[in-house]
This record gives sequence, C-alpha cells and structure tokens, in this order.
Amino acid sequence: MYQEMVGASGSVQELKRLSKIVAAYDCSVLIQGETGTGKELVARNIHEKSPRASKPFVVVDCTLLRDTLLESQLYGHVRGAFTGAEQETLGFIRAADGGTLFIDEVGELDLVAQTKLLRCIQERTIVPLGAVKPITVNVRFLAATHRNLEQMVSQGRFRSDLLFRLEVINLRVPPLRNRREDIPLLVSYFMKKIAAFYHQPEREFTAPALTIMQEYHWPGNIRELANAVEHALIVTGDRPPDIEHLPWRMRLDPHFTNELEPNTFLSLDQAQRRHVSLALQQTAGHKGKAAQLLQVERRRFLRLARRYGL
Repeated sequence: MYQEMVGASGSVQELKRLSKIVAAYDCSVLIQGETGTGKELVARNIHEKSPRASKPFVVVDCTLLRDTLLESQLYGHVRGAFTGAEQETLGFIRAADGGTLFIDEVGELDLVAQTKLLRCIQERTIVPLGAVKPITVNVRFLAATHRNLEQMVSQGRFRSDLLFRLEVINLRVPPLRNRREDIPLLVSYFMKKIAAFYHQPEREFTAPALTIMQEYHWPGNIRELANAVEHALIVTGDRPPDIEHLPWRMRLDPHFTNELEPNTFLSLDQAQRRHVSLALQQTAGHKGKAAQLLQVERRRFLRLARRYGL
C-alpha cells in the first residue's frame, strides 16, 4: 500500500520533488541517510510513482546476507547446486523481474559480492548458483546505505565503479533533528496509525511533552519517534501523554544542552528543566547528589524532578 512521506519542512518537500522526478526514469538511485530516517519509504515512493508500480517491489537486506547464502538468495540456485539445494529457487533479482529491487545497506556487501552485483547491473543478466547459462532480467535497482561510501572507496572497501553505477541519482534523507518542524506532524501521523492498530482512541500529547520531543536529538530518527509514540499510548491509560509517559532516555538527554543556536534563549522553565535533567545525567540518576550539584535542597529538587517527569 502506498505511503506518502510525512513532513512540511523544506528538506522533505525537496526530497518529495526529486523522488517524483526520478520515478519517471529507469535509472539507478542511491539513497543515503542515517539509520531510521526512512530510506526504504523513499524507495517505495519512487517505485509506486514509476511505470513499474504494478510489478514487484523486492527488498534485500544486505546485513542478513553472507557468502553462499548471499549468492543463492540474490541470484537463485539450481537443484543440487549445494548440499540441501533440493529444488530450484528464483532469487530476489528474478523475483523482482519487471519491477524494482531495493538493496538496503549496500555498504555491507564484501568486495566479491560487489563485483557480482556490478556485473548484474551492467549486463542485466544473472547466473544462478550451480548454473552456467546467463538469464536476462528486467529490474530497476535502488540502493540505500547509512555508510559514507566515498570514504569506503578511498579505504579500498567499496568499488568505485559500483558506486558510480548505483549513484546515477543521489538522494539524501535528512535526520529528524534537522527537520524538527515536522515532529508534530509525525507525532500526529503515528498516533493515528498506532491508536487504530490497538483499537484505542487517539490522544493528544501535552504541550510540555511535545516541547521535549522537539528538543530531543533523536539518534534513532523516525523509527525511534514512532516507538516513543507507541510507548506513550500504551502507558498513559486514558490520560493525555505527558512528559512522564515518554521513554526514559528522552527525559535524561544530555545532548540537548549543546544544540542551541547562537543567540537563542530559553524560557526560565526550559532552562530549569535542562539543568535538572543534566544534573541527573551527571549523577547517574542519584537525586541527592544531583541536588547537591545544583546547590538546592533535596526536597525542592524532588519537586522539580516530579514536575518535569524526571
């Protein structure tokens, strides 16, 4: 089922625009971005808007493929090709014939596997394991990685010719921390989906909780955001999700103290919460030591910690 990219930020709008353009062409596309940013969603959008939309979209996770298993699963094998090969298999590439093959985390392939993939992309043929006759395939190749392939090329860990073949078009998916204005839209989107899945009413996050979500650095990107919304819906009961209903790592996040733009000011309440959070982080959650660090009475510190859901 088609799923649109959610976001109104300039970077997402540009990504949507470029995805729509490249969908009309049959070129290879390399999609780069951190883990959890939605690279597969970008690839699916390209496929769904392309002339191949009615044909298969097949995903290959290179982190799960190694050695003989890789060759067999990508290119298929004939009966008797190796011990246990009791029947012929198509492999991912032939399964995607007429459609799109999405090679996720292509940077995990070793050099031998890269060479075989390069030949396949160049010649549009495959040779199943145990066979000798090439088979022609009609597949569009999309690839994604969180790695710096240019750096891997300079280190001799990735073939430059394969990079050039994959990177006819390069799309970069921004991390969530660089598109914070999209967070309320994404929270609303995931709340709607997750509430429907659990047959629960949708709940609106409190303003303080949304503030924390927009300040958090999101190392797991959109995937982590979806998990945070699900976590909040499950633990709230019938109440609106508040700060204390967010995952603990979001409430003890040291990164936000270094993320302010120059000449940006916080409200006194925001600054106080950040000091309390950082003190707890520095003292491994020990409230007495954190109170001493901030030079306030323990009782007052406990009130502040409760107030901010820490």
